Amino acid sequence: MLTILGFSMVICFMYLIMTKRMSALIALIIVPTLFALAGGFYSGLGDMMLNGVKVLAPTGVMLTFSILYFGLMIDAGLFDPLVRAILRIVRGDPLKVLMGTAILTLLVSLDGDSSTTYMIAVAAFLPLYRTLGMNVLAMTCLINLASGIMNLSPWGGPTARAAAALHIDALDIFIPMLPAIFLGCVTLVGLAVLFGLRERKRLGVMRLDSRHLDAIDLGFGDAEENEANRRPRMFWPNFILTTVLLVLLVVGLLPIQILFMLAFAIAVMLNYPSLAQQKARIGAHAGNVLAVTSLIFAAGIFTGILSGTGMVDAMAKSLLAVIPHSFGPYLAVFTALVSLPFTFFMSNDAFYFGILPVIAQTAASYGITPEQIARASIIGQPFHLLSPLVPSVYLLVGLAKVDIGDHQRFAIKWGILVSLALMAGGLLCGAFPLYQKG
Repeated sequence: MLTILGFSMVICFMYLIMTKRMSALIALIIVPTLFALAGGFYSGLGDMMLNGVKVLAPTGVMLTFSILYFGLMIDAGLFDPLVRAILRIVRGDPLKVLMGTAILTLLVSLDGDSSTTYMIAVAAFLPLYRTLGMNVLAMTCLINLASGIMNLSPWGGPTARAAAALHIDALDIFIPMLPAIFLGCVTLVGLAVLFGLRERKRLGVMRLDSRHLDAIDLGFGDAEENEANRRPRMFWPNFILTTVLLVLLVVGLLPIQILFMLAFAIAVMLNYPSLAQQKARIGAHAGNVLAVTSLIFAAGIFTGILSGTGMVDAMAKSLLAVIPHSFGPYLAVFTALVSLPFTFFMSNDAFYFGILPVIAQTAASYGITPEQIARASIIGQPFHLLSPLVPSVYLLVGLAKVDIGDHQRFAIKWGILVSLALMAGGLLCGAFPLYQKG
């Protein structure tokens, strides 16, 4: 019963937001509440919701101050030299723009933080997409998938979770997967070429001279206001502050939420010392902050009910129960395949700490090692980051001003393709076996 209720709830939610019958914010609150009531979970429903919100509260804080920090850096013009350099390389060729989007995002994603990646990549490319009249959904798709590929680094969330859940070293998971990750990157660049050729056919190649390039408005607001907020003399202090922030994020000296709060406080004092200027800058980004954080807390209700009612456990157990004994030698490939829907419909924590140990224990009887199962389990991450239960996706679509349903309709099939490319690479390089004799 719980299994049917859980899958029905997820399918109903996806249908409503992808057909635009309900906004994501409202659907995240209403749909799980109605399904919980329909399942008879009257008592304790409020506690489930509140627990879900509490779990996502640190993410909400992190996104609040990361949006404010990077929004401030964009206002001050920190990324202008990078964007100008990109503009001069790609000029007005949609193919070069899309390839540049994929390659730059792969490089920026090395820090393992999707939110940072989205802020930098959107700031760098959105002005150019707008100027050339290109499809912004192609940009959000490539940025989303690039972050999913590079999130497989040892300091990224999925690899670290798999290592912790199975008590193995993250490097033992990551290093054998390098050829697969490379194949995933090649596939992503191939997608960029495909999108670029389509856009070049639709739009042609626009010849942009230096005058046109300099006239492109870099930022998210009014052109005059953007220019007034630039702080070119503060480039090096801002660059040093951002570099230190990124290093500390990787090192993990302090919680990520605290680092962004401190960095924002320092940045706003350096660039906009007067109280009026500080209020103006915070107010300018308040819309983005509210749009993203409201969705984060609404997602807390969805995940809280999904976990609190036991739907997640029931869904996982029912899927594991249908595995025939004869399928045992193929458990590594099975793990890779089910990592797509599992991590899409539930949190990484639920999959890696709840389901993966059960699969690994079963696989051990067939001679499949925990390291091999762990490598297979991270295959679905490019697809996972498209999930409406992943908070950072709302930051991406909010910054790019696109609807999350449109983004998912465009990107889901490509997310599956990139994940399958990772799986093919993992099989070819021997990171995990297609068939293992017990």
